[in-house]
Amino acid sequence: MTKFVDSAIVQKMCEVTRQSYERYWDERNGGNVSVRVLDEEVAGYEDNTAVIRSFELGFDASAIAGYYYLTTGTGRYFRNVFNQPTLDLGLVRISEDGRSADLLWGFEDGGKPTSEFPSHLMSHIERLKVNPDQRVVFHCHPTNVIALTFTQELDERHLSRLLWKMQAESLVVFPEGVGVIPYMTPGTTEIGAATAAKMGEYQAVIWPHHGLFASGVSLDETYGLVEVIEKAAMIFSQVSAQGGVIKQDITDHQLQELADAFGVTPHPGFLEV
Repeated sequence: MTKFVDSAIVQKMCEVTRQSYERYWDERNGGNVSVRVLDEEVAGYEDNTAVIRSFELGFDASAIAGYYYLTTGTGRYFRNVFNQPTLDLGLVRISEDGRSADLLWGFEDGGKPTSEFPSHLMSHIERLKVNPDQRVVFHCHPTNVIALTFTQELDERHLSRLLWKMQAESLVVFPEGVGVIPYMTPGTTEIGAATAAKMGEYQAVIWPHHGLFASGVSLDETYGLVEVIEKAAMIFSQVSAQGGVIKQDITDHQLQELADAFGVTPHPGFLEV
């Protein structure tokens, strides 16, 4: 599959990871992305069934057996993906028993999927139950979102309302709000399971003092979701820097009017209307 590097999905992954690094969301080897690659996106590339090597997943992923995923590698720097995708990206197929992933392309220097790959797959499984067009899981470290977790109550209703009230587009883009898990050690199946449990209800889940897990149907949409959440958190940071005294904001009634105008449904119980 040597020509797979020229595919549109690889080129988009290179673009998104570069932009994320340039926005300081993914310092050093922080952050990881996976996208479900459709059969038709793999078809046409020669030798698309030859297994280079396999990786144990550490959990049962049989719900997505046979699915293809393009993922960033463990220990890799987002700033490098654009120039060396065949080293920093890998295309894998989930085995029939769901216990391993078979590498079909990429990781040419012996690399392997991100340590968060099991967490990604758990979230992919849950999001597919919500939306069969779900394709992307994106983990990054947005500065202002992380800062919120040090100063604000780690409560989904509180954080969702705070972010909604910072700008009108927030409610339109993530009307379900944001999920939150307790602080947990990254790279474990435990944090993956906790995140996936929230992904059944939210498209984005905050990892306190660490970062954000976001999902979507495309790389552009998912990246855009992170942009909006981080922009809202940034506005709150600016308000706080200006003294933190809010003299006016978007009211709950106005948020409901906004939801009605754009045909979205806010998370039940989050608005006081």
